[in-house]
Amino acid sequence: MEVRSNARSWLLTGLIGLAGLAVLHVWTPSNDPATAVCLSRRLLHLPCPGCGLTRAFAHLGKGEWAAAFTLHPFAPVLALEMVLGWLAWGAALTRRRPLRLPLPLDVLTLGHAAAFCALWLGRMATGTLPW
Repeated sequence: MEVRSNARSWLLTGLIGLAGLAVLHVWTPSNDPATAVCLSRRLLHLPCPGCGLTRAFAHLGKGEWAAAFTLHPFAPVLALEMVLGWLAWGAALTRRRPLRLPLPLDVLTLGHAAAFCALWLGRMATGTLPW
C-alpha cells in the first residue's frame, strides 16, 4: 500500500511541476519592484539572495536560458536539480529502495544557502543584482 501511495505522490509531484512549467511559459513577470514577488525587494527595496529567481524561472519556462542566467545564475542549476531529484525519486520507487542522497539533506541545504549568499554578496559588490 505504501509503495502505491509513494508512486502517487511522485506522479502528482511531476504533474505539479509540469503545471508550474506551463504557468511560467505563459507568464511574464514585471520588473517593477512595487509588484515584485520578493518581499525584501518590495518592502525594503533591497534584493535578497534569491532575487531574480522567479523571473529567471519564467525565462527558463520559455527556453530563454541566457536571460535566465543573467537574472540568476543558479536558476538553471536549481531547475536541473529539481528534475534530477524527481527522476532519482522515481528510480528509487522502481527499485523499491529508499532514495539515497549524496549528502544529508541539511548539509545540501546549508551548501545551497552558502552559495546563494556568496553569489548575492558578489553581485552586490559588483553592482550586478537584477533590479
